[in-house]
Amino acid sequence: MIPKLVRLSRSAHKDRPVAWDRYWAGIKVTGAGGEVLWDSGRDSEFLGYRNVLVRHLDPKLPVVDVGCGHGSFTRALAGVFPAVIGVDVSAHAVARARTESAADGNIAERVRYEVRDMTAPGAARGLGDQRGANVFIRGVLHVLSPDDQVALVENLRLLAGSGGAVFLAETNFQGNPVDYVSHLGATTRGIPAPLERAIRELPMPGHFGPAERARVLPEDTWELLEDGAVAIETNPMTDVAEQSRIPGYYAVLRPRS
Repeated sequence: MIPKLVRLSRSAHKDRPVAWDRYWAGIKVTGAGGEVLWDSGRDSEFLGYRNVLVRHLDPKLPVVDVGCGHGSFTRALAGVFPAVIGVDVSAHAVARARTESAADGNIAERVRYEVRDMTAPGAARGLGDQRGANVFIRGVLHVLSPDDQVALVENLRLLAGSGGAVFLAETNFQGNPVDYVSHLGATTRGIPAPLERAIRELPMPGHFGPAERARVLPEDTWELLEDGAVAIETNPMTDVAEQSRIPGYYAVLRPRS
């Protein structure tokens, strides 16, 4: 399997924003049974976060969904919080998010979307109010390089300001790439289409757990409010339920003054 993984991963565009925009440009179907690897089409993962979010995020501040993709979590957040902004580096992802959100009359007026590379200097500008904003970020840090992680976290610090908090949830699979794709259903006989597409078109993922959080969001500048293990749900690609759940890590933090 290793030679095939190497061959597939070599085709991914080396420029991260370009790779993500090309990926979303080719997506036709989202949700369960669709083409997006990390989109389970279910609300169970978000419901597992809901109480944590309500406990720590100030509802008077907007919530910014960083790396929103087609907006599934943005829309879920809008069912809990009065104002949500989805941002993504891909214009095609944002266009799809707008289309899918417009079809949901219950939340259409509570969400908006913007194309932003949140690793770019000044990317946080204009997203929060005078006290800042809350941040929801799921499945982004583990696909960034260490330098881009640092740049993103600096924008998260500026965005959270004096009143906001950051909720993050990331995959934290402990194993090599073969172990990882095997967990998701790949075998020597074949690789499920959503997984193969992600390998072929997107940056190689890593993992993000307590050690990575302590490195990128150190305790001298960030106050850890809560953290723990979580299951990141993916698009079901086999009949084995556990193969659609990736060991993950969540944390809630607030910038120190």
